[in-house]
Amino acid sequence: MIEDALSRRIQYEASGIDLTDTDPDPFAQFARWFADAATDIVEVNAMVVSTIGGDEPSSRAVLLREIHEGRFVFYTNRGSRKARDIESNPKVSLLFPWFVLHRQVRIDGIASPVPAGMSDAYFDSRPFESRAGAIASPQSEPIPSRQWLEERVAEVVASGEVTRPAGWGGYGVEPTAFEFWQGRPNRLHDRIRYTRSEDGWLRERLAP
Repeated sequence: MIEDALSRRIQYEASGIDLTDTDPDPFAQFARWFADAATDIVEVNAMVVSTIGGDEPSSRAVLLREIHEGRFVFYTNRGSRKARDIESNPKVSLLFPWFVLHRQVRIDGIASPVPAGMSDAYFDSRPFESRAGAIASPQSEPIPSRQWLEERVAEVVASGEVTRPAGWGGYGVEPTAFEFWQGRPNRLHDRIRYTRSEDGWLRERLAP
């Protein structure tokens, strides 16, 4: 079964990307593709965040919650591995894997905490149970059992105190580069990269 799955070859038949058809602004191009993907993908805002802590890379899926003042924003426990990695090395990479459309977008950038007011507003918008879980969970730390975690959540729920803890908040990623990837037949994929320059954003086609 594993061997069969590994040997599959999917022929991508999507139409291509012409450099002149892309928007000069990568944020506008991202919004265009995001809207396309949202018609077919429920969690279109799911993205993989890759960080480096010391010499160790680490990736995980999180949800993009907004694009604010040119930064891609997500929220997490500030004691989590990704938050610790960002504190030591703010260079991160985001990946939106829109496989249904044979597309992906990679964004490299610099991460930094968002203002406390933004974190407060987003935390307060979450369902009560999600807020309780965020308070109770020592994210990324070893725990003795699932029961231990559920008991901690129950204690928070019983207390009724679900205001944002100081150790929880948002990070915004300011892009330094975008890459838009479209699967094409025979693995001759289209790749369009945007990089920052003194005059704005430079667009160029990359070999597949």
